Amino acid sequence: MAARAIGLKTLRQHQLQLQRWFSSGAPEKTEGPLAGTRVLDLTRVLAGPYCTMLLGDLGADVIKVEHPTRGDDTRAWGPPFKAYARAPQAKKTPDNPLYTAPPQFPGESAYYLCVNRNKRSVAVDLKKAAGREIVAALAREADVVVENFVPGRLAAMGLGYAELSRINPRLVYASISGYGATGPYSRRPGYDVIIEAEAGLMHITGDEHGAPVKVGVAVTDIATGLYAHGAIMAALLARVRTGRGQHLDLSLMQTQTALLANIASNYLVGGHEAQRWGTRHPSIAPYEVFATADGRVCIGAGNDAQFASLCRRIGRADMAARPEFRTNAARVANRRALAAAIAAVLREKPTADVLALLDGAAFPFAPVNTIAQTFAHPQLRARRVVRQIHHPFVGPIRLVGPAVHYSCSDVAIRRPPPMLGQHTDAVLRGVLGYSDAQVAHAVRSGATALYDYDIQCSD
Repeated sequence: MAARAIGLKTLRQHQLQLQRWFSSGAPEKTEGPLAGTRVLDLTRVLAGPYCTMLLGDLGADVIKVEHPTRGDDTRAWGPPFKAYARAPQAKKTPDNPLYTAPPQFPGESAYYLCVNRNKRSVAVDLKKAAGREIVAALAREADVVVENFVPGRLAAMGLGYAELSRINPRLVYASISGYGATGPYSRRPGYDVIIEAEAGLMHITGDEHGAPVKVGVAVTDIATGLYAHGAIMAALLARVRTGRGQHLDLSLMQTQTALLANIASNYLVGGHEAQRWGTRHPSIAPYEVFATADGRVCIGAGNDAQFASLCRRIGRADMAARPEFRTNAARVANRRALAAAIAAVLREKPTADVLALLDGAAFPFAPVNTIAQTFAHPQLRARRVVRQIHHPFVGPIRLVGPAVHYSCSDVAIRRPPPMLGQHTDAVLRGVLGYSDAQVAHAVRSGATALYDYDIQCSD
């Protein structure tokens, strides 16, 4: 209870600070840093959509191309689904004979919703010549293309970087694949869990004497999306100097290898093969999770002063003076005895009491929270991490908002994740300038589909 009271007090202090800040002439927010930048999103599932969502958060106009009947794979990934408050049915009348009822899904998939905000959706079939013409025309009007097809697939359709850069030399074209565009594995498909296994992450994750396990979230996909987002921003800056775009070749395999960080360096420099340590650290002790009477806490003491502080706070000041624990090297050599001594104290106390003992310490510590506890955390509430927005068919939805606060730029959720093909007509007419006859040809050829969701749109 003491830790909760401290958290609520801190939350209130932060809220008052924000009120004072906003009432004292804070800088007026401008539009997003990428406002005026158009992104053509040819990606599915997670790594690519995560990247394009970040670009959309920054103000870019992201046009997501989806198959007319299936859409993004993740539309069908569930449960959980957010149930429709009203059925998404088109109003097909003699005045709009081109419109058809949209495909039916159990609801809006939570997986799809998490990475597709701030985008417009157009329904296009790339297997149709007219569909490929639409994508090429959109690329001509775009600043950025992001795609995650198997290398060579889009080039065979005439939509590779070589083809599209000829019609738009300023185009930044980012390709995300499992293994990269070159090398003996380049044509293999790659999913996050496969790359975790193949690129070493699974080998170092899990209990010391247990089997390898995957990380609880698709960290390789997400990191690749982050790498792609950063690379695209750099390429756009380079274009300011050169006037030309470029091709960015990203892979899950190379991203995951780069994420090995010190583990990779230990092997490359010292020849040390890594092992699984559970929550422990190979070079620091104590640095792990300890059981309490009703939960778990994680504690890390990175130097001798921090360790001495920990010992005093748990009532074992004598431990800091013992030769086997006096230095970090000694503690690493005797980690099992050290962990047993700390565990013997902490397992007798409830988590709240342990947190109260450690509150204000100079070393890092935290409870091992559930997801529900995470989203109830006073720090996340104070930072407004969760945003509630209105979706036209499922009503209010809560999403994790942008992770960076900008002092002068408006980085926000401007659009809910779109319905499949929701913006096809608006994009064909507004971006490409299609006439009624051209729209009709695209629909009748099977290249696209128009779904009138009966939503009032400004675009």
